[in-house]
Amino acid sequence: MALVPYALTRPFLFGVDAERAHDLTLAALASLQNTPARCLWSAPRVADPVRVAGLRFANRIGLAAGLDKNGRCIDALGAMGFGFIEVGTVTPRPQPGNARPRLFRLPEAEALINRMGFNNDGLAAFVANVARSRRFRAGGGILGLNIGKNAATPIAQAADDYLLGLEGVYAHADYVSVNISSPNTKNLRTLQSDQALDALLGALGERRTALAERHGRVVPMFLKIAPDLDDAQLDLVAATLLRHGIDGVIATNTTVARDAVQGLAHADESGGLSGRPLAAASNRVIGRLRTALGPAVPIIGVGGVLSGADARAKIDAGATLVQLYTGLIYKGPALVREAALALRDMRR
Repeated sequence: MALVPYALTRPFLFGVDAERAHDLTLAALASLQNTPARCLWSAPRVADPVRVAGLRFANRIGLAAGLDKNGRCIDALGAMGFGFIEVGTVTPRPQPGNARPRLFRLPEAEALINRMGFNNDGLAAFVANVARSRRFRAGGGILGLNIGKNAATPIAQAADDYLLGLEGVYAHADYVSVNISSPNTKNLRTLQSDQALDALLGALGERRTALAERHGRVVPMFLKIAPDLDDAQLDLVAATLLRHGIDGVIATNTTVARDAVQGLAHADESGGLSGRPLAAASNRVIGRLRTALGPAVPIIGVGGVLSGADARAKIDAGATLVQLYTGLIYKGPALVREAALALRDMRR
């Protein structure tokens, strides 16, 4: 187990600006991940193997994209006991993201609001970082690489960016996730609509076929969607996924709804809300997708996982695997083991 209780470090981290705390944490993890100091946050991985989309996951708890946008800390994060880790979102070209401040804590609700805007160092730096990380995957960890579009790319040319992303990460990914659901890139969510989604997934499917022939393996693709879609929109997404042979869906990204946090400090900040208030909306989407997709298509459930019980609720709603991010900020690395044990115990 981790030797330093998170309760000792959280007051320091919560005592500084949220993005500053994030940057300090990632810098420390990146510099110490391949040193003996990794024992400070390491925990034994819970064994709960499952095969999903042709991949063997050591357990069903993963890290959601967004925490490590540049893939700098894969081995450090893997030491916390995750069965899989997703890094990104990466865009073809580097971009600074939106103006600061752009990350806000809502402690009373165990939530965050962010409007980061796909800030990242670009595809070349991302791939170089991923290539340097070896320990997590050598130990059986699964790595997902999350791709998006540059803010300056017109939405009509969005597919060009996603194709560049797929081409760049394909050789390095266990699976690729396609992020069309961040609320912080202008017009991005319009790609979830009927014709736009059909065209994008068609283009990605064709490019994956060519890449599979070149690399000798088919890399699974998952689509990451928003929690703010209604049932008719979810049914359309499900039908389009099935039509194009996309391997699965990640449900969900952050929400633009604020009903659950009205009156709290920072509740009116623009951006995506994550954490405990997202749980119910995420579970609703998972349930609707499970009905629309049938039993075989994998769903990665994410949103509002702050306990083992929350992870079980995702599986009960219809998820195959579970991711967390904001819960890690509020509960610390011990949450990974707690959630993984909770899912393992569901099988007993």
